[in-house]
Amino acid sequence: MTDVVELITQDHRRMEDLFRAMRSVEEDRAAALREFADLLIAHGEAEEAEVYPALRRYRKVDNDEVDHGEEEHTEGNKALAALLEVPEVGSEDWDEKLEELSEAITHHLDEEERTLLNHARELVADDRRAELGEAFARERERLLKEGCGSLENVRKVIAASE
Repeated sequence: MTDVVELITQDHRRMEDLFRAMRSVEEDRAAALREFADLLIAHGEAEEAEVYPALRRYRKVDNDEVDHGEEEHTEGNKALAALLEVPEVGSEDWDEKLEELSEAITHHLDEEERTLLNHARELVADDRRAELGEAFARERERLLKEGCGSLENVRKVIAASE
C-alpha cells in the first residue's frame, strides 16, 4: 500500500499510540519519546518535501491550509524540543511538556485529516496518491535512518522553518 493519505494516517495512529506509551508508567517512556521524536520529524519533513508542494498545485486546495499545516509542524517541533530538553522522564516538568506536545500534535493531526487529507482523497487521482506515497515513504525512511529526532536536529529543523 502506497496511498499517501493512508501512509500519513498510519503515522498519525502510531503517534497517538506513542503518546499513550509516554503517559504510562508501565512503558519505557524514554524509548517511546525517542521513537516519537524520530517519527514526528521524519513525518513532518517528508510531508513538507514531498506532499505539501504537490497539494499546492491543485487549484481547489487552499494554500492557506498548506501554510497552516507547516506552521503547526513548527509549533509541534518546538513543543517536542521543550520535552526533549527535560532531563528527568516522568518528572512534573516532563508531564507538563508532554501534555503541551500532545495538545499541539493532536490538534494538528485532527485538522490535517479533516482538511488537507480529505482534499487529497477527493482531488488527487489514485495513481498520483500512490506516487506521492512512494516519495513520502522514501524521504521518511531516509530521515528515520539518520536519527532525525535528536534534540540537536530538532533545533536545526525549527531554525530552518523560521
